[in-house]
Amino acid sequence: MGASSTLAQDLVQRAADMIPVLREREAETRRNGQVSDQTIQEFVDAGFYKVLQPKAYGGYELSPKVYVDIARQLALGCMASAWVYGVVAVHNWQMALFDDRAAQDVWGADNSVRISSSYMPVGKVERVEGGYRLSGRWAFSSGSHHCDWVILGANVTREDGTPGVEPYNFLIPRADYQILKNWDVMGLQGTGSNDILVEGAFVPEHRVIREFDMFRMECPGHAVNKSALYRIPFAQVFNRTVSTTSLSTLQRALDTFIEATREKRTTYTGQRIAGDSAIQETIAEVKLTLDDLDMRLNRDLAEMVDRAERNDWPLERRAELGASTTSTVSRCVTAIDKIMLYSGGKAIYRGNVVQNAFLDIHTARAHVANNPVPYFRNLGAMSFGFPNDCLDL
Repeated sequence: MGASSTLAQDLVQRAADMIPVLREREAETRRNGQVSDQTIQEFVDAGFYKVLQPKAYGGYELSPKVYVDIARQLALGCMASAWVYGVVAVHNWQMALFDDRAAQDVWGADNSVRISSSYMPVGKVERVEGGYRLSGRWAFSSGSHHCDWVILGANVTREDGTPGVEPYNFLIPRADYQILKNWDVMGLQGTGSNDILVEGAFVPEHRVIREFDMFRMECPGHAVNKSALYRIPFAQVFNRTVSTTSLSTLQRALDTFIEATREKRTTYTGQRIAGDSAIQETIAEVKLTLDDLDMRLNRDLAEMVDRAERNDWPLERRAELGASTTSTVSRCVTAIDKIMLYSGGKAIYRGNVVQNAFLDIHTARAHVANNPVPYFRNLGAMSFGFPNDCLDL
């Protein structure tokens, strides 16, 4: 067994070992609207943020499967904590795509510095000498409280002179933005996905990257980051960041429901609720959903690694892989709805595990990357010979 395999197993086991303490902290995490500083530091100490980080900056450059497996273990304890881990850690992978001077800016003095994001292209951009002037307000920057940099999206007039705009990402230091605390939501409260405000920040050229370059996998950072890990299309990595934690949350809800229902009896007849065939069928359906999604996720991750090593990314297969991950949370929504339906009156009390899963998974579904409709439509259209119209593949 190679050293990297041993390290991968150790990292996933460390995440599994944290499940009990994350469950103990879950209620407080929801109340505070943030993952605690202590939890984040424990993630740092465990080495979780190094999984996808370039070796040049102290990272491990391990497979995306290791990163996903860590997030899935953490989500068995607290989905919000796992969500923050996944979203923040994926930026350590994206930094390998930027000009290396950007990574030096972020990690030159401390390679544990963390980065949040909000990719929606809502910023206002002005080209200036040496870079850009950026302003705007962005929503949904998960884990921003724990980060000293942020990646923000904005549309920029096309450089080739053709009409229209295209999306860029801008890397901004903490001194150049404010965090506006407005995260008051029904689920995933602990992700602290607050707004980011920028007022006329200067962003040098080397801290800017075109989304089209990430789509084509022709990025400035490839000049120094040669690992196949960084030859995976950006969306194929990021979209799985916001979809896979729902699997573990659904699994936890199912396990909790089965245990609570096993010997439970109806108030009026005294019969075992577990004997209800509708409930039995629901359990079977949810188990099969989890099995299907688990097999598909592991298949997709293995294929992504293989394709990265061969640099073989046919567009229609990318569309299929994109549709695969973006349909995940919708299927989890259908499953958790069925469990919630049969959970009875106790499930309406705050803190109930099934209710928390119901709210968290529905909240995850609201993320744009978990909306399967445009991905399904695009894949179907491509099957009939229409051109791809999605950059998020």
